[in-house]
Amino acid sequence: MDGHLLVLLPIAAVWLAAGVVADGLPRLDRARALRRRTGWLLALTATGLALTAAVLAAGLTSAGNTPVDRAAAQLPLVAVPALAVAVCTWRRVRRLRAGAGAFTAAPETPAPYGLRAAAGHPLIGLPLQVTALATVPGLLAAAGLDLTTDPGVTGVALTGGGLAVLAIGVRHGLRHNRLAERTLPPAAPALAGLPASPAAAGSLHV
Repeated sequence: MDGHLLVLLPIAAVWLAAGVVADGLPRLDRARALRRRTGWLLALTATGLALTAAVLAAGLTSAGNTPVDRAAAQLPLVAVPALAVAVCTWRRVRRLRAGAGAFTAAPETPAPYGLRAAAGHPLIGLPLQVTALATVPGLLAAAGLDLTTDPGVTGVALTGGGLAVLAIGVRHGLRHNRLAERTLPPAAPALAGLPASPAAAGSLHV
């Protein structure tokens, strides 16, 4: 096994674990579990950002052909979604953890749909999972399967990657909208099957 593959594997594993944890956040129905998992996610995200930045920095400061240098050459594609994780996802996960922490006095309290909708926001799961997906070409190249050597294969890989990102984004968006709709108050039914008067209807508008 090549040395740079050994460098890339832990990075890919951490980002994959972070994507899996983020994907499961909206399914948690207890505030305590949500707070615990967001703590895991913050730890995994910090580790992934630190490992990615460390390897990239080592590759930029070295002019040799060490395993770290070869691994750094495979990480520019990972750096783009990882930057989105650092800018957007980190802040949202911290706010989500703080919101879940408000229920620490009653740990078995069901997680409100507002928190679950925030946990399912596309800017939490999507950047993490795209970062994990972006590690795949580097792993394949380190394993001896370079997708850039054949233009036909490169085109298919780019198309497949784009469709995968689109599918992940649509899935997160639909789930977030479904959870957000449950936070809305139910509409007041008309009395005795009659439509509400104009004055009553007008009083409902803000």
